Amino acid sequence: MPSAAPSSEVEEPLGPLPPEFAAIMRPELPSLIKEIRVEVTRTYPEFARLLDGPNSAVIRLGVEQSLAAFVDRVAEPTAPAGERDELCRRFGRFEAYEGRSLDSLHGAYRIGARIALRRAKRVGRKYNLSPTLILTFADALFAYVDELEALSREGYLEVQSQSTDRLDSLHRRILHLLLAGHPLPGDALTELCEQAGWRIPERVTLVALRAPAPVHLRTGLDPDVLADLGDPQPHLLIPGSLEGPDGAARLDMLTAALGDTRCALGLTVPTARASDSIRWARRVLELIDEQVIADGPAVRCADHLTTLWLLSDPALLDRLAALELAPLSGLTGNRRARLLDTLRVWLTTRGTAEHVGDILGVHAQTVRYRLRNLDAHFGDRLTDPERRFATEAALRARHLQGHRHPSDDA
Repeated sequence: MPSAAPSSEVEEPLGPLPPEFAAIMRPELPSLIKEIRVEVTRTYPEFARLLDGPNSAVIRLGVEQSLAAFVDRVAEPTAPAGERDELCRRFGRFEAYEGRSLDSLHGAYRIGARIALRRAKRVGRKYNLSPTLILTFADALFAYVDELEALSREGYLEVQSQSTDRLDSLHRRILHLLLAGHPLPGDALTELCEQAGWRIPERVTLVALRAPAPVHLRTGLDPDVLADLGDPQPHLLIPGSLEGPDGAARLDMLTAALGDTRCALGLTVPTARASDSIRWARRVLELIDEQVIADGPAVRCADHLTTLWLLSDPALLDRLAALELAPLSGLTGNRRARLLDTLRVWLTTRGTAEHVGDILGVHAQTVRYRLRNLDAHFGDRLTDPERRFATEAALRARHLQGHRHPSDDA
């Protein structure tokens, strides 16, 4: 039985492989390639199909180039490996195109390395090579496999990036068409949806975001959520509703993805009316800026429908207020404001003088005096249901706007 190697030999530091080792390994390559092919195709049947398909020549060339490039590097460490690099990237691209992960490809690389190491040990015994040399070979071989995996990952991620960019572009185009208004552009929309694999839902919920929207937000959204985060007014389209049991999961997803980004949640509408939902959501953000609606992480349009309606057309509202409140236009500012507040509370509550006084913080007798004054100015306008409704709408809108009122010449 051979004696154990001296400790000094076992602990000898690893260094580069001697160039002569390449001359020993090169004749082994043809049979080594065949052995690797058998084991890889046995372990990964998908590669067996590829080796019999139209891309078989490229795949075989890639395997040969990878092994030959390793031996060439042993013989000449500065040998170029550009062709090998591109072939490895092509392997990665192909796996991405096939919709697979890199696990099988990386596993195939590792199988090849184990078989090559096994062969090197057999050759080592034949040529009486030192254990340190074989250990150095193993170290260099698995470092080389790491290189191959990194190159394949580059090609894989390249395709994934292109695919993601293309899908995002298709989603944005679909989103723009859906928001173009009613009716929807049928043929163009259908074609884009087929390309993107996106099914047109019956109902949608639009979300208006505060700009600028963080790019990373997209990664937290469900795949079927359409987004345009680069728009000056960034927005999302979520298929379905955010209400009820089904909507709860959607809302949780949205909340987690948004983080600190604030938004307004539009109403759930038929898909053909998506432009209405985003218009209302954006109007809510404007009213928050105007301090009409209280700010919050995610403000719902559904909680502010009356406000949205009353303030939907500020210019028209000013005209309505000027017309309906004209009987008081000749009064001084403070007196006019007091009478308008009293009229608003009375029209809203239809309460007694005591009740109106409690709301306004004045004596009931003061309320009676103001109501007589209002009756003198408005006359039968307050008994006409249509005129009374218009007056009440103008007063409510004025109150929402923080008592801003149009100029008398509006």
